[in-house]
Amino acid sequence: MNSRKPRGSGRTPSVGRRGGPFQERDFQRQLGARRGPAGPRDEAPFDEDAVPRTRGRRGRGAGAARAKAANLDRIHDESGERLQKVLASAGVASRRVSEDLIAEGRVEVDGVIVTEPGVRVDPARAVIRVDGISVQTDVTKQYYVFNKPRGVISTMVDPEGRPSIATYLKPGQEHLFHVGRLDNETEGLLILTNDGELANRLTHPSYEVPKTYVVQTRGPLAKGVSNRLREGVELEDGVAKVDSFKLVDSTPGHVLVEVVLHSGKNRIVRRMFQEIGHPVERLVRVKVGPILLGDQKQGSVRALSAQELGHLKALVGL
Repeated sequence: MNSRKPRGSGRTPSVGRRGGPFQERDFQRQLGARRGPAGPRDEAPFDEDAVPRTRGRRGRGAGAARAKAANLDRIHDESGERLQKVLASAGVASRRVSEDLIAEGRVEVDGVIVTEPGVRVDPARAVIRVDGISVQTDVTKQYYVFNKPRGVISTMVDPEGRPSIATYLKPGQEHLFHVGRLDNETEGLLILTNDGELANRLTHPSYEVPKTYVVQTRGPLAKGVSNRLREGVELEDGVAKVDSFKLVDSTPGHVLVEVVLHSGKNRIVRRMFQEIGHPVERLVRVKVGPILLGDQKQGSVRALSAQELGHLKALVGL
């Protein structure tokens, strides 16, 4: 018995939820081959091209006819790929779920909401969004997270031969560049990409991208430290302040605090804590915008997921 819901029986779950868009684990589960002992046969992935149509035009020109009827001929590209296939290839969802998303009016192409699954688009040119989140269809663009260890220089190549970012990259990743930098002694999250527009926006002060750091310093903290950091500390290049301050842990002689700030000035966290009389003993950047370092191994490089990339682009208006 087919356990799938009938078309139109309910809204597809929201972004990141099981069965919804940008849920990569479910996407792989739906399209991947079954593993393990033999059991009930899996239902084959939905392929619209393999399903005969019982009415209306058939063949490649059918999409153009339906697009014209729906006033979508401005974005329809007869030589392109079906929209649901583009979404599935980009890792948004399975092709069937992508069809549901289109039917529910949650997909837009070049600013136009599409509800007709027959529309074809050029993945290299079309700007596609699902629930307002940008879909990456340009396969030439790459996006990674690097967990920088202490003592690694934030440059691709160091003339003095010290460990640099390139030391940890695989063949074929040498063309990437880092978004912002961390000083030699600071650890944690660095975004690597070859997308110049995204890199520019993430580092431009006008977008005020929040960055989260965990700071280890001497304890106990002096009274009023948190208020002073929130209100602003006078440095040689102006007043600097944190957006939030939270005590994470405390042990005899040491404290861990989490601070969030959007300033990208050089060594800003170290200089602020030095000014208030609590020099930094260890500093780790754990988050940039919506991107979390999590339990990623030090020195490792991982690709951003489709959902992470979509939220990151949305943060800076892409």
